[in-house]
Amino acid sequence: MKIALVHDYLTQRGGAERVFELLCQRYPEADIFTSVYDPEQTVDLGNRIVHTTGLQKIPGAAKYFRMLAPFYFPAFRSLDLQDYDLIISSSSSFAKAVKKRKGAQHICFCHNVTRFLWDTKTYLREYGDYHYFYPLIELIFRKMREVDRVYAQEPDLYIANSSIVARRINQHYGKPALVINYPINSGNFAFSNDKENFYLASARLISYKRIDVIVEAFNWLGLPLFIIGDGPERQRLESKALKNVRFLGHVSDAERKYLMSKACSVVVAALEDYGLVPVEANASGTPVIAYGAGGVIDTQIPGHTGVFFYRQSPDAIQNALLAAKEIQWDYGKIRHHALSHFSEQAFFSKVERAIADTVSSIA
Repeated sequence: MKIALVHDYLTQRGGAERVFELLCQRYPEADIFTSVYDPEQTVDLGNRIVHTTGLQKIPGAAKYFRMLAPFYFPAFRSLDLQDYDLIISSSSSFAKAVKKRKGAQHICFCHNVTRFLWDTKTYLREYGDYHYFYPLIELIFRKMREVDRVYAQEPDLYIANSSIVARRINQHYGKPALVINYPINSGNFAFSNDKENFYLASARLISYKRIDVIVEAFNWLGLPLFIIGDGPERQRLESKALKNVRFLGHVSDAERKYLMSKACSVVVAALEDYGLVPVEANASGTPVIAYGAGGVIDTQIPGHTGVFFYRQSPDAIQNALLAAKEIQWDYGKIRHHALSHFSEQAFFSKVERAIADTVSSIA
């Protein structure tokens, strides 16, 4: 069976890209396709050839990939995938639009519906002046939603990373989705039973991640907080942070591995569609303090692997931090729960069963 692996764009290192990296490792003979590729800014694909679209030739495309939104659908439609028996797309926006030949199957790992189209105001909140252009943006996006819905009919099977994403796929695209919680690469995380006196946040520094309320909570409590990640919000956040809060920017995999294993807790304030960071923390034996909505509902057990707070506010985070300090955590059980439910082995056993069922039902 000849397989094509397709991802929206390989220009950053996020949860979707880490899942795609695992798919590439699982299917080493598959060909890889994406719209725009920057090997210095994304996951390590080794010596694999990455086939790109015509957008790759545009100067600055990898850096300003979001500005090319209206052009991604035709770019993916132009990819020639007629030789492939199975297409596996990894998409939160455009890659699901690829064309297959008659008799081929297309399975889409959908990280979310196209968020900037279906939740535009939330997505654009980080761009301060967007409201001046909103009437024009909405006019363009209204047409793009129609196109998005049409191309969303291409996959034969949707695999959603969480129950909330499955509901969105059904709501906006009218398609059922099989829920398979995404895995972490367990080899990238180390267990430590000896925690150090600091807390950790790991996220792109964009508005919906709500790092601002985490910073404010730690400003008040004075507890040490390390923040991994970079993004357009960094300067603003640093200007508000006191000396107990340190911004580390991008760190190596080895340093991230160490910090995950040694933190008292990892703090997550975003409403995540799924969220790999809480699972990665648990795989390191580290409990999570998280906003109790979205994907964490599928992955966390309150009081055993983490603590939830239910308002994205500094005082809610402070209360959760204080509650977490009173719990006698069993770090070994936290790690066992993560590895038994969210390992690559658990994930791919479900995935390959779904692939087999899809191929046999269409054949």
